[in-house]
Amino acid sequence: MQANSDFDPKAAAKKILREARSGALATLMAGTGDPYCSLVNIATAADGSPLLLVSRLAIHTKNLLADPRVSIMLDERKEGDPLQGARIMLMGRIALTQDENDRRRYLARQPEANMFAGFADFAFYRMAVSGAHLVAGFGRIVDLPPSDILTDLTGADDLVAAEAGALAHMNDDHADALRLYATRLLGAPDGEWLCAGCDPEGLDLQLGRAALRLPFPQRVASPAALRQVLKQLAEEARKRG
Repeated sequence: MQANSDFDPKAAAKKILREARSGALATLMAGTGDPYCSLVNIATAADGSPLLLVSRLAIHTKNLLADPRVSIMLDERKEGDPLQGARIMLMGRIALTQDENDRRRYLARQPEANMFAGFADFAFYRMAVSGAHLVAGFGRIVDLPPSDILTDLTGADDLVAAEAGALAHMNDDHADALRLYATRLLGAPDGEWLCAGCDPEGLDLQLGRAALRLPFPQRVASPAALRQVLKQLAEEARKRG
């Protein structure tokens, strides 16, 4: 089914992917190949690749270690009938990751996991997405390649390296700006919003279990460009007040 002409499936898919805090993980049962589905918490790498923290004692982990083919279903957690909301199914393969940035980004998104992330049986995994299926309403059902839902990090090495410091600075010194982004630019309830991640295309905000994606008006690839666009967005938010 083709998407409506006024509908941007790439933006819709990226929004769901970046705002999701949990989803359904489908694996294949070791030995039988039978389908197995479980609920997992999720985060994203800088490029949008899904990140998981799972225990080797869990059935889904035993399954993915035997066969790395998985799928993950994410939805926008809209009030009312969940079938009226948008959702995306990601397909691909999953593998152990020891990238410190993956670990840091997951724990920023899922801070409660700090209490068990160091346990011997737990490890971080990163999914290599091979395709996606987006359902966002009537006439809005689209198959997407990875390039349409992941973020291009070409030339953004300095930004990725500076992310941890940028987040700490925003959360410690610019909490008022984060609050303005959430309430005035995204229409969210007031509260002590925090920044859980940033990448060339946007900022990830969260308050408790609520998460929001603030897209940038233009791509940024350096700390200097990030500072400029955050200042620009803060000024826009203040004008809307």
